[in-house]
This record gives sequence, structure tokens and C-alpha cells, in this order.
Amino acid sequence: MLTIGYIGNGKSTNRYHLPFVLQRENIRVKTVYQRNSKNEKWARIKGVNYTSNLDELLNDEEIQLIVVCTLHNSHYEYAKMVLEHGKNCLVEKPFMETLEQAKEIFALAKEKGLVLEAYQNRRFDSDFLTVQKVIESGKLGELLELEMHFDYYRPEVPEAVTSFDPYSSYLYGHGCHTLDQVISYFGKPDDIHYDVRQLLGTGRMNDYFDIDLYYGKLKVSVKSSYFRIKERPSFVVYGKKGCFVKEKKDRQEEHLKLFYMPENKDFGVDTFEHYGVLTYVDSNGDMHEEKVKSVKGDYGRVYDDLYETIINGKRKTITDEQIILQMEILETGIKDLK
Repeated sequence: MLTIGYIGNGKSTNRYHLPFVLQRENIRVKTVYQRNSKNEKWARIKGVNYTSNLDELLNDEEIQLIVVCTLHNSHYEYAKMVLEHGKNCLVEKPFMETLEQAKEIFALAKEKGLVLEAYQNRRFDSDFLTVQKVIESGKLGELLELEMHFDYYRPEVPEAVTSFDPYSSYLYGHGCHTLDQVISYFGKPDDIHYDVRQLLGTGRMNDYFDIDLYYGKLKVSVKSSYFRIKERPSFVVYGKKGCFVKEKKDRQEEHLKLFYMPENKDFGVDTFEHYGVLTYVDSNGDMHEEKVKSVKGDYGRVYDDLYETIINGKRKTITDEQIILQMEILETGIKDLK
């Protein structure tokens, strides 16, 4: 049994973590820390201890893993505190504010012999897993180009921000999802081209980015905007022999927002209308077009991997090197904005 606790009792903890953890029979949630119980907005979970005394959480000998689910500007402080109390630590995204912080905190974990990891749950998105299945089928042939999009039409978000904060940028807030997907599957790129903008002008929020990562002949483009009144496809993949288009995103977040939880068998599951379309030429020169059944996503797989690492000593799936590279890309992408 892996016994865990949480720092933070907001949307992150209650929407993106607990619904999945509570489905795991080998994980026990013991304590949730919240700074002020008067601000409590989520229903308490039966059998879980809620406290506003951080020391109670940090000094509990039963707790092996503490999950930091707070605003990004407190990740470094809390992660350091957790590690210094001899606990393994999982940190929400974006992992840290700077590359220097990330390197320092990983070094501390290594020195203490503890597991420290970022909550890169989007590796287990259905659309991303389905793209991997299509690539590995070989039907696309040699890969040439992959485009991935994370679009909104929410102009009110950047319009409400009147000063520039690099760590509250769109790149930090959403690039940490998509860039991690690229890094986890393709590794370190040969080269990177950055197009990171403030569409409302200097001194305003970063609200657009288009980052190209090059792997030999393959170009992977990670694109996002707050001003797309019609979303681009989630993924478009081109190879020498074919193309795969996945219009719709993973549905786990959609269902969570509706309070339709993982205990339902069809939670996060695509129906036929959500399937991507694969078009390719076979070895006889014949053209095919077919729907591809989506692979089921599961954000809780981050916890499955952590269990294996902490309890059984297996190598981490989400490695330090991958997160360091992601932080380096985020920091580089935002450095010239003011």
C-alpha cells in the first residue's frame, strides 16, 4: 500500500488527482492539507483527514508521498519542504518557474534518495495514445510532419491581464502539456524554432505560441492560441504513405468538468464520432480511408507508475531529464517577451 497526502484542496486536487487515485486499491489517501478551511469549495471525502496544520502532514510517518497541487509560484517552496521532511514528492504542472529551480530540486531529491516527479498526466490522453498506435502501425510510412494544437476562443482571458508575467504565460500554462508529449515520445530534438507572441502587444499576456521541434526529417509543431474561434484538429500526422487526423481531444477533462467520474465504464471513452481518420496507400498502391478506434486514456497511470517506482523500485517513466528539457524549452521560449 502506498499512503499519500496532498498540499492543496482546490480544483487540481479534486478534479485531476483524487478521482483517479480513489480508483486504485493499492493507494491510500490519508491527509489533505488546506491553508484555510473557510475557503473550502469541494465536498470532503469520507475517511480522509483534512487539516490546516502543514506539520501534521509533513511529519506523518505513514505518509510516503506528498502531492503538491498549488499555484506554480509555490511549487519550489513546497517541494523543497516535502523532500527535506523525507517524503517522496509529485508536483503539478508547470513543474517549477525556472530551469535553475528544477535542477536544484532534482539534485535535492537525488541527495535524499527520494522520488520527485512532475504530474505529466497528459501523456495518458486518449488522442496522444491513439496517435502513437497509428504511428507504430507503420501505415503512415516514414514520418514527415506532426502538428498538435491546443486552442481556445477565450479572448477575455488575455484581455483581462494588463501586465506580463512569464510564469503565468500561455506557454507555461499549456505548453507544459503538449511539449511533454513530444519529449516523452520523440526525445530531445536536434533543433527548435520559437514563435511565442503577445497578440495584444508588449506588456500583455503571452497568448499564442507556435514551436517547431526538429528530429531529422521530422518536424513536430506545437501550436496554441486564445483567439481561435474554431479549434484546429488536436493532431495531424503526415508520413510518406499516409495521414492521420484526430479532430477531437481526449474526453477525460470534458467528463470531469461534468462531474462524470472514472468509476463509470465509459468515462473518457470516445464514441465512433470522435475517432480519428487514417488515410494511406498500401504496398499495392491502393488507397484506404478508415476510422481508428481510440485508445482509452487514463490520467491515473501517473500514479500507477509512481507506485511501481516507490514500492517496487522500478525506473521512473517521467524522468528528470525530460522535465529539465521541458523547463529549458519553456524558459527559452518566453525569455524575449516583456
